[in-house]
Amino acid sequence: MARETEFLALDDSAVRAVTGPNSRHVALIEDAFKVLVEAPGGGVSINGGARDRANAKQVIQTLADRAAKGATVTEADVRAALGEVRGGGRSTGDLMALPIGKRGAIVPKTNAQARYLETLARCELSFGVGPAGTGKTFLAAAYGANLLRRGQVDRLVITRPAVEAGEKLGFLPGDLNEKVDPYLAPIWEALNDILGAEDVQRRRDKGEIEAAPIAFMRGRTLSHAFVIVDEAQNTSRLQMKMVLTRLGEGARMVVTGDPSQVDLLNPRDSGLAHALRILRDVKGVGVLEFEATDVVRHAMVERIVRAYDADAAGKRLPADLEDTGPA
Repeated sequence: MARETEFLALDDSAVRAVTGPNSRHVALIEDAFKVLVEAPGGGVSINGGARDRANAKQVIQTLADRAAKGATVTEADVRAALGEVRGGGRSTGDLMALPIGKRGAIVPKTNAQARYLETLARCELSFGVGPAGTGKTFLAAAYGANLLRRGQVDRLVITRPAVEAGEKLGFLPGDLNEKVDPYLAPIWEALNDILGAEDVQRRRDKGEIEAAPIAFMRGRTLSHAFVIVDEAQNTSRLQMKMVLTRLGEGARMVVTGDPSQVDLLNPRDSGLAHALRILRDVKGVGVLEFEATDVVRHAMVERIVRAYDADAAGKRLPADLEDTGPA
């Protein structure tokens, strides 16, 4: 197939984002599509076959669009864009962005993440389910923080089952926050990354951000709040029904979890799987299911998840995951 060169005009900031530190981003694109990408000034040139050029151009445009929205472009973004193009997906560049990230705007990395943000915006009760590393908890926290900063809700309420402590936290030292914080570490890490640790602490002191284990939700009505129910696969059916019915006037809720990682003594009692089954078609409820291909943490995490999925399904390791090198 004849190789030709195509030039894509970009401003300097977009070129830097596409190129990456030490040209690492360009190297990933070149390796994925067997093209040569150069930055002669005023944009980038792409040399290769017609299909490879088109694919590389789509990835480059997606990265440039992310940079234009104020998002920091990382290696994970490049890998996610490559995965989307290989899978025949649409570019995420023209979709929703949350302009609140401490290090730049938060923009979906994959089509699944884009649909997830659309679900959060459209539905009063949303479910984001799937393997670790797909961004379901981070994006829920980002969306809730965005609503809080814009004054669209009065509080951000975060709850999670403390399965390891059997919901009995009295033996742990400190006040309620100190007892619960270890179980909510992923949420606090996400919020600190989004808002900054000082802003998070200030809002916690004012009661604008509140965290409590599932057991402490009983008897409450959560009005004008954005509620995140994290690690929901470890709620029982009764706990899930209880927390879902806490919704009050002007409130929205997102339930996140991985149905394959149930830590309950009886996994069949998981309230998440039960809720998904009976609520999926209820008006006002939205469900987004992530897959292993949506993992955006590290390329190795996707391979690990796919290997475990193959084992659970009784299948052999996919060919692209096998080590075919010398022993």
